[in-house]
Formats: sequence, structure tokens, C-alpha cells
Amino acid sequence: MKAFSLLFLAFILALIVLADTGSLPPFIRALYRFPYGDKAGHFILFGLLNFFLTQTVLSSNSNPRRRLAAVSMGLILALFIALEEWSQQFFASRTFDLRDLLASWLGALLGGWAAWRIK
Repeated sequence: MKAFSLLFLAFILALIVLADTGSLPPFIRALYRFPYGDKAGHFILFGLLNFFLTQTVLSSNSNPRRRLAAVSMGLILALFIALEEWSQQFFASRTFDLRDLLASWLGALLGGWAAWRIK
């Protein structure tokens, strides 16, 4: 699970770089043609990321404070999401959108909650 979590994080970071440089592939840009398609993308991607990260932390046998670590992971991810959304105002191809931020946070919250319930 740890390797998969890191791969998914790398995938999201690659998407961010592609979006910042205005180089998103056409099939991803197509999401913007649907009403709230980008919001759904934020919700799903960050929900899955927090799900995988929380699962990884909770399944760690070496950490006696797994629950505290899982909550901390979620808070760190929420801060990362906020900084990434805020940074968009410095790129010509991006725009800050509070609704994107909220969709990302809600997805991360649901993903973390689902991982917590499963474990």
C-alpha cells in the first residue's frame, strides 16, 4: 500500500505540474467541458489520495500512534491542497477557485473517513 500511495501522489504532482504549465492532455481538459467536472476531479483525486495515505499509515505496524499519524497526514494534505490552490494565482494558465479548494478538502475528508472506517 505504501508504494501505491507514493505512486498516486506522484501522479497527482505530475497533474499539477502539467496544469501549471498549461500542458494537460486533451482527455483531462475534456473534464472542464462538463458542469462541475473539475470539481468532481478535485473531489475524487484528493479523496483517493487521502484514502490511500490513511490506509498506509493505519496499516503500519511500527507506529504505535497510528491514529494520530493518520489525522496528522490528513491535516498536512489539507495544507498542501490549500497551498497548491493558492499558488495557482501565480500561473497564467491557472486560476484560484474557492470551490475547487472546498471540493478537494471534502474529497480528502471523505477519503480519510472511509479509510478510517475500513480499518
